[in-house]
Amino acid sequence: MAEHRILIKDACKYFGDVKALNNANLEIKPGEVVLVIGPSGSGKSTMLRCVNKLESVTSGEIYIDDDCVTAPGADIRKIREDVGMVFQSFNLFKHLTVLRNITLALTTVKKTPKAEAEEIGRKLLARVGLADKEKAYPGQLSGGQQQRVAIARALAMNPRVMLFDEPTSALDPEMIKEVLDVMLDLAKEGMTMMVVSHEMGFAKAAADKVVFMADGEIIEIGSPEEIFDNPKEERTKTFLQHIL
Repeated sequence: MAEHRILIKDACKYFGDVKALNNANLEIKPGEVVLVIGPSGSGKSTMLRCVNKLESVTSGEIYIDDDCVTAPGADIRKIREDVGMVFQSFNLFKHLTVLRNITLALTTVKKTPKAEAEEIGRKLLARVGLADKEKAYPGQLSGGQQQRVAIARALAMNPRVMLFDEPTSALDPEMIKEVLDVMLDLAKEGMTMMVVSHEMGFAKAAADKVVFMADGEIIEIGSPEEIFDNPKEERTKTFLQHIL
């Protein structure tokens, strides 16, 4: 049995001549929360998207437990069941109720009976603090509420890993806390999480490791205290001076 939950080995990703990811190596153990920070265009989201095959690496390998995501013929549907993803934009179906947004993949992909799927959906809505919104439509919710529905939808597939790509950057400041609180609860429950974000409060409260990226490369990895209070690399120091 693998000691890691996510393993990224020598991952490279080219878009034409642009090297978006350059020899990335990262190990995330079961239950670890890893925050990925760095300037725009540093490869953070590309690395995240390669983990669940929204992008394919040009070279290198990525594993979820013992399963090689990057192997020829890897089952993309199975990978996406195992790896929940929450995006910056909520990507909810506007014409479906909140409950149906959550149960759709369960009934169509996993062939879960409707009543069972709805029971799962209601439990997840309660878990993210939205038990009273099952009949609402996304357009009737605030941004923070929509993002919490998106988290519940990702959790419905019972994933081994949760990926978050700047989940609070599209939200008004007063809505950020309600989303981060749900993410903190997930972390406390032992969910393995890889989070692209600059929410330093969340990093200090929940992250086991912080990864700093620039120009497609992982520059530095350490605990939140090491990275924020005593970074070793000049590139890290320069970046943090702009955001802290």
